[in-house]
Amino acid sequence: MTKQVIQTALAPAPVGPYNQAIIATGRMLFVSGQIAIDPTTNQLVHEGDVAKQTERVMANLAAILTEAGATFDNIVKTGVFLKDMNDFATMNGVYAHYFDEATAPARACVEVARLPKDVLVEIDCIAVIN
Repeated sequence: MTKQVIQTALAPAPVGPYNQAIIATGRMLFVSGQIAIDPTTNQLVHEGDVAKQTERVMANLAAILTEAGATFDNIVKTGVFLKDMNDFATMNGVYAHYFDEATAPARACVEVARLPKDVLVEIDCIAVIN
């Protein structure tokens, strides 16, 4: 995979662990939105704790990426869905541990009215692998 970060002063600078745009070549992997479900019990975990839910979501993403032969470095775009935008800083603090800020993927983050199983966060991604 080749991945090139695109940055321009003519658009707003990123305010977190993401970049304005990414150019990537290789096979594309589209990962469905992940929520805080523990795969060993198939049950929702950490109700009411956005930080712990985000950690579980990232673990679920990691498992899928690994199965596909990819890592977080292969991700070129994420979508983050929050039940409450007031949880952004907390989610972002956990999310930032998984990406090098210089090469972080492009990202969108939105507040939504409701998520499956009334979770606090859902994250999907697009990765590019060789």
